[in-house]
Amino acid sequence: MMLKAQIVPVTSFSQNCSIVWCSETMEGAFVDPGGDVSKLTEAADKLGVNIVKIFLTHGHLDHAGGAADLKDKFDLPIIGPHADDLFWLDGIEEQAAQYGMAGLRCCVPDEWLNDGDAVTLGNLTMDVIHCPGHTPGHVVFYEKNTKVAFVGDVLFKGSIGRTDFPKGNFDDLVGAITGKLWPLGNEVTFVPGHGPLSTFGAERQSNPFVGDRVLNKA
Repeated sequence: MMLKAQIVPVTSFSQNCSIVWCSETMEGAFVDPGGDVSKLTEAADKLGVNIVKIFLTHGHLDHAGGAADLKDKFDLPIIGPHADDLFWLDGIEEQAAQYGMAGLRCCVPDEWLNDGDAVTLGNLTMDVIHCPGHTPGHVVFYEKNTKVAFVGDVLFKGSIGRTDFPKGNFDDLVGAITGKLWPLGNEVTFVPGHGPLSTFGAERQSNPFVGDRVLNKA
């Protein structure tokens, strides 16, 4: 299996930044580098991964706050999220000041992503799935050969993303999870933006927001 990944928690929000790479070429990316840039680069160096890209699932500060520094220091392209999250990316520094989180910066992606797009790392290809609701421009990265999805804050073990932020929408989020993620298969393992890994099948069984029994009662 070519896909390899290592989770590195960053920021005071313990956000799961993933170092993702192709084992054949050792080319990799940071998925959601929210901050703690030196910690991320040291981890990548220890793994022997040549970081060539930055992937963003959405524009919240704990997921995107370190992207500008990484881009400037290592000339890395920022790819994603969907353009509907531009207002979040533009507000990172203001948000960071409110939370007392120093060093996080606004950023502008080199490439916006849309539903049905694909991103590459070495010989790896990951599908892009637009999953609005937590934020309007949230995307998920899915590698079908290993059946692994990097879902940001769409879905968690036992929970789903908050929808009380500006332009959040509960119905959109539930619709994206059930209509776009569940069809990928129960065996898919997902890496959430916070907390432990789980599978789509496990969440369909027991998640109190999007479990099959809960939704069938609605």
